[in-house]
Amino acid sequence: MDISVVIPLLNEEESLPELYAWIKQVMDSHNFSYEVVFIDDGSTDNSWKIIENLHKENPEVKGLKFRRNYGKSPALYCGFKKVEGDVVITMDADLQDSPEEIPELYRMITEEDYDLVSGWKKKRYDPLSKTIPTKLFNATARKVSGIKNLHDFNCGLKAYKKEVVKNIEVYGEMHRYIPYLAKNAGFHNIGEKVVHHQARKYGKTKFGLSRFVNGYLDLITLWFLSKFGIRPMHFFGLLGSLMFFLGFIAIIIVGATKLYQMKNGYPYRLVTDSPYFYISLTTMIIGCQLFVAGFLGEIIARSSTERNNYQIQKKI
Repeated sequence: MDISVVIPLLNEEESLPELYAWIKQVMDSHNFSYEVVFIDDGSTDNSWKIIENLHKENPEVKGLKFRRNYGKSPALYCGFKKVEGDVVITMDADLQDSPEEIPELYRMITEEDYDLVSGWKKKRYDPLSKTIPTKLFNATARKVSGIKNLHDFNCGLKAYKKEVVKNIEVYGEMHRYIPYLAKNAGFHNIGEKVVHHQARKYGKTKFGLSRFVNGYLDLITLWFLSKFGIRPMHFFGLLGSLMFFLGFIAIIIVGATKLYQMKNGYPYRLVTDSPYFYISLTTMIIGCQLFVAGFLGEIIARSSTERNNYQIQKKI
């Protein structure tokens, strides 16, 4: 199979028939063999019914329906597990991503040998309340990830080699950082393509300002995991040892100062009367706690987890 198109969605009943017809027209005109995998992320409208009807007329349509809303990353994770195409295209269901971009994205993967090609919505039809934070977010993501050539990490329109999506784990809200995940998995040939951005035609945007706050927190998490995810002792152990060492030296200084004062006839005072004693002791205790956290992190990092376990209500 040439192409798998993965489309996560939430309450997009109005756009689905038009979107699939557009995709089908593009695929047929280029003689691609393909599948379209819709991931219904707990929609409360008739989105799933429309997907079922599309499947009856078009065997290329497949789908998964979550029992509840989990988010875009879980939807992509489950879609990636299901795909069979040599090239995997992801796009949003709101008609803001153009299927006309698919042939060129496919060519860049198959002929230019990119592992991943990310869309760049250079000209956007979004309000300033969305575009300005997006620019700041992308600038930060470029700096932290080291992927200097990407301008739009959060663009839903992306293309991948199948081996990329089969070897990365998308969880939480990490869909924004799939290029970073791919880089950490050893896929370094990452490209970008300017894509057409269209104004939303149906429904309401799922955008909220909290997305940027969560995005920065996820970026910090991903940076830490990429650096210390399999060796947390290197971070916590080093920091804990440093704090314990500083606290230990400080206590020695406090004790030596007390002995000096006793020998030189200063008024007698307990060593515990000095606030520096408690500061030193607290520093040593925190150092021990960080060291123990490193041990616990090592144990957790070596144990298997089931964080990507989602309840699927229906399948096509």
